[in-house]
Amino acid sequence: MNKVSSGKKGEEQAAAALESAGMKIIAKNVRSKEGEVDIVALDGETVVFVEVKAWSVYGMEDLQYGINAQKQQKIIKTANYFLSENRKYSNMAIRFDVVFINKNSVTHLASAFTERVL
Repeated sequence: MNKVSSGKKGEEQAAAALESAGMKIIAKNVRSKEGEVDIVALDGETVVFVEVKAWSVYGMEDLQYGINAQKQQKIIKTANYFLSENRKYSNMAIRFDVVFINKNSVTHLASAFTERVL
């Protein structure tokens, strides 16, 4: 399986896991000139921006490399773009989550990182 198809499959698994946890998916693959957010969901009154990592070789301990400060800033900027384009969500709380998928499990890391100024 190539990287694109495994990533797509991982995003589908992540969306299913989030929906099973009671979240509502409102957008997928949101792109801006700054980057991309894999999934945008509602968790009650919170807008959740989700990065999906589907790795078959690396473990969760390697997430710090896959979701480094630069990647986080791209996600944050894209989240801000999404909120500016979808004003009905702009006054809601936001959260940044990561869903890690490997061969045997799906792990949801809520509040994996926060918006901050570098």
